[in-house]
Amino acid sequence: MLASQYKKYLRTMDQHDLDIVLHWRNHPTIRDFMLTQHKISQDEHRNWFQKASISPDIKLLIFEIDSIPLGFLNFTKKAESFVADWGFYVSPDAPKGTGTQLGHAGLEYGFAELHLHKLCGQALSYNLNSIRFHKKLGFLQEGLLREQYCDGQQYHDILHFGFLASEWELNQ
Repeated sequence: MLASQYKKYLRTMDQHDLDIVLHWRNHPTIRDFMLTQHKISQDEHRNWFQKASISPDIKLLIFEIDSIPLGFLNFTKKAESFVADWGFYVSPDAPKGTGTQLGHAGLEYGFAELHLHKLCGQALSYNLNSIRFHKKLGFLQEGLLREQYCDGQQYHDILHFGFLASEWELNQ
């Protein structure tokens, strides 16, 4: 599949997606790797969506194949720049390889649609799947915040990743 075809798999998240995104987000295979690990309530989720969906600096997206929602992506642009953070997860029931497809669609969206100069991501040090995922897509590790996050019992490092538009263009 050519990179230019990935954008047909992304659409803007709307209120009809709230239940499925909350279900994914609260699933232990996702929640245990987030910086906010408590179980998100319906009200908390709805309030987050209402605020985020009207912000011009935040893009909330659903990744789908054949009109079946399989993942979530968000981009948060830094104030007055072409640099953004991203976050993502796939349905716990998604077929193998969905994450890679979501990642490529997200990169194209970030660089071709949002015209970002740089995309940034982060992962808890024990989230080996996310670390491998970022590196597989072409991100470089740019930083390490030592013992930055406490899960209530112990502290964990946070790894920071970056990917420049010029690097993405070289891989196209």
